[in-house]
Amino acid sequence: MRVRTWDDILADVASESTDPDGWRAVAGSRREGLGEDLYVGHPSVGVYHLKTYAKNPRDLRGVGARVARSVDDELDPLLPDAETAGRFAVRSAPEDEDHAEAMATRLRETLKVHAEAPTTPDHLFEDVMTAVDAPAFGPMEYAFDGRPDELDELSDTFDEAEELLSAELEDLIDQDDVDRGFH
Repeated sequence: MRVRTWDDILADVASESTDPDGWRAVAGSRREGLGEDLYVGHPSVGVYHLKTYAKNPRDLRGVGARVARSVDDELDPLLPDAETAGRFAVRSAPEDEDHAEAMATRLRETLKVHAEAPTTPDHLFEDVMTAVDAPAFGPMEYAFDGRPDELDELSDTFDEAEELLSAELEDLIDQDDVDRGFH
C-alpha cells in the first residue's frame, strides 16, 4: 500500500476510465483526533481511503491510499446504494475557456429541460454531473459530526491502513503545528 496526498488520490479517482456514476462513498469524523475519514469505492476500480483535516478554512490537507482493488461481496454492503439520500461528486477543472463555455451551455440546457419537465432529484443530479463532465459521482453516507456505522466497519476491515494513514495524518498535523484550531 502506497500512502500519497489526498489530492493525488482524488486525481486517480478522476482519471479512472470507468462509468462515473458507479462510485459510492462513506465519510465522517475521525475516530480520534482532528479531521475526517472518507472511503470512496467503485466495483471495478476498488476502494480508496482518505484522511483529511482543514489546516485553515482555505487549505485542506490529508493522505490516502488504495485499500482494495475491487468491491467484493464483503465490502459491497458497507458502501451506500442509490437509495441513500446523500450525494457526492469529484469534479475536474475545465481544460480551457472554450471547454468552460461548452460546459456552461450544457449545464444551462440541462437545467432548462429539468425546469420544463417532471423530474426527480436523482435524475437532475445525474444529468448535472454529466453536463459538467464530473469524472466520479454517486451516493454518499455522511455524518457531519459523527461516524456512520459503515465507516467504523470499513476502518475495522482495513485496520492496518487505518493505523498507517492515521500516523501519517498526525505527522502532517504536527508539521503544520495545528492541534485543535486553525493556523
